[in-house]
Amino acid sequence: MPIPTRDELTTLAGAALARVGAEPPSGDHEQTSPVNGEPLSALPHADAAAVDDAVQRAGDAFREWRKVPAPARGALVKRWGELLAEHKDDLATLVSLEVGKITSEARGEIQEMVDICDFAVGLSRQLYGRTMPSERPGHRLMETWHPLGVVGVISAFNFPAAVWSWNTAVALVCGDPVVWKPSELTPLTSLACAATLQQAIADVGAPAAVSQVLLGGADAGRALVEHPGVALLSATGSTRMGRAVGPRVSERFGRTLLELGGNNAAVVSGSADLDLSVRGIVFAAAGTAGQRCTTMRRVIAHRSVVDELTDRLASAYERLPIGNPMADGTLVGPLIHGRAYDGMQAAIGRASEEGGKVVAGGARVLEDQAPSAYYVQPAIVRIEAQSPVVQQETFAPLLYVLPYDDFEEAIALNNAVPHGLSSSVFTEDQAEAELFLSPEGSDCGIVNVNIGTSGAEIGGAFGGEKETGGGRESGSDAWRAYMRRATNTVNFSGELPLAQGVDFTV
Repeated sequence: MPIPTRDELTTLAGAALARVGAEPPSGDHEQTSPVNGEPLSALPHADAAAVDDAVQRAGDAFREWRKVPAPARGALVKRWGELLAEHKDDLATLVSLEVGKITSEARGEIQEMVDICDFAVGLSRQLYGRTMPSERPGHRLMETWHPLGVVGVISAFNFPAAVWSWNTAVALVCGDPVVWKPSELTPLTSLACAATLQQAIADVGAPAAVSQVLLGGADAGRALVEHPGVALLSATGSTRMGRAVGPRVSERFGRTLLELGGNNAAVVSGSADLDLSVRGIVFAAAGTAGQRCTTMRRVIAHRSVVDELTDRLASAYERLPIGNPMADGTLVGPLIHGRAYDGMQAAIGRASEEGGKVVAGGARVLEDQAPSAYYVQPAIVRIEAQSPVVQQETFAPLLYVLPYDDFEEAIALNNAVPHGLSSSVFTEDQAEAELFLSPEGSDCGIVNVNIGTSGAEIGGAFGGEKETGGGRESGSDAWRAYMRRATNTVNFSGELPLAQGVDFTV
């Protein structure tokens, strides 16, 4: 299937938006589709005054929403999940148009939204505190969890729907309204997703302002970061962005939840099943055209298998179908824009200067069909040492393969980068697997065995360490970030004994 024309893409977008019930306002901020590099929409951007108004309205809604019992708040998220499932295809179409994801990955992203709604509905009846034994007779010591306040969400282009939903579904059952500033590259997806939640809000009679979306650029994001009415600021993006956001929120004593960069690696041991390893590596490295925070960017392979593994990966890369992401059979769509392509080419050039050899891909393709779009062959660079460029994240389908001699060296190489998001080991040796999972092993927030670095399930907490930011979203006990804890002591003894045996008799 050829690359669609501008008219074809705008027709697809308009039809999907209409079915979802979203009516985008007209404006003068033009946004292009990576599918063909041509304009797709022109929308207005919110200014600081609009951000302030949204946060004020969210604060008013908070005072109502926090009084609603958590299971009743879960009813809103349940209805939202139903609407997301109903509009899955239309939302996935918009993701493909604005991000360039292949259809199965775009549908998978919307399914993640449905899944987190299911998780959050159950969570609405499990916001547990603890009861602890008191040292004083006739006293009960416990903790309770309460709604925190307005949650600001700043999301990145590569997951324009799912990451917002991870925050929003959990925040809503925790009693918090959400103000969302999505990527300026994905406004139509954002408006459509927000429309489904607004419909759910109307259906269950919740306060309208518990969910708001603000289209805008860096100025709108900065206003949300600095607003004193935002109790928790959840931001997804680069480490550079996190360095700017973190101190600004901390300065006003707000909370942050940061999901930043990743330079993720797989260790392939001498005992690994290479068939399994190749399949896991290719998806993790080339899926979403290398534009996931969990994309595999390094393979650290035992010297006994590194040559064969490199050859098999290069052969698999040669067979990857590249093209229109909405066409059947396509596995690799476009990069988001020309800057991503330039960054990839610069990294390949530096790797060559540092001793690397390109063994697969790296060339731009389909220029004759879409001269303004950036389709590129996923690249593999074989390199002997973890040189400076290998230690940096390049947000594109660029995979480095390097050897190791003993397993402790492999762990050290895995950990010797600034980021700590995702990691994996392919091995049939249980001792190696257990060591990789141990405190002496991978220092990442996500540590897998015999599976790649991407494709996390919503049931587990998602996030990483070091320059990845330390935040946790989605499953497990990530809900605690959206609530405040109170420690309570109840005295039913009729006496007033003090803790630690203190005597303060008047």
